[in-house]
Amino acid sequence: MSENTQNNSGLLDALKSNARLAVIVGILMLICGFLAIGSPFVAGMSVTVVVGVMLMIGGISECFLAFKAGAFGKGLLIFVVGALTVVAGFYLFKQPVAGLAAITLFLAAYFVVTGISELIGAFQIRPAEGWGAMLFSGIITVLLGIMIWRQFPVSGAWAVGVLFGVRLIVSGLALILVGRGVRGAAKEAAA
Repeated sequence: MSENTQNNSGLLDALKSNARLAVIVGILMLICGFLAIGSPFVAGMSVTVVVGVMLMIGGISECFLAFKAGAFGKGLLIFVVGALTVVAGFYLFKQPVAGLAAITLFLAAYFVVTGISELIGAFQIRPAEGWGAMLFSGIITVLLGIMIWRQFPVSGAWAVGVLFGVRLIVSGLALILVGRGVRGAAKEAAA
């Protein structure tokens, strides 16, 4: 069996054994997506604050590692990077409106990368039912990333919330369709 066939089989087996969870996660993603579209500025601010908090946690962790490694010896570079990460996170947390511009550009890159990942995943599970939905989700996600990038800086005021909501809706639908498809295939195979 080729490595690609083994990878395809592994992903498909994982989806089959967790089909119900895939559908539930898809429904939750749909709900969150509609909420984000309903209030795009709040969603954009929320994304900015969450990213700020995550950066602070990551930076503090790096600083801790630097102290364990000897902060002013071997760990100096780790400490500097950690401290800068904490400062950047604190800035995003305290100034979420100003941070939306950076988050907007980051989100554009995120959509392009995750969209490409979904495209690859769709071809890995092909011809399983629902693979087309995953392919569609990947295409839409890449296009959303490009759209954010092209409309920057105007897109910063509304795009983060709206586009993140759309992304959640499309991915949620894909998960629901894939989950239902592999669950149906598993039931047919068991019968």
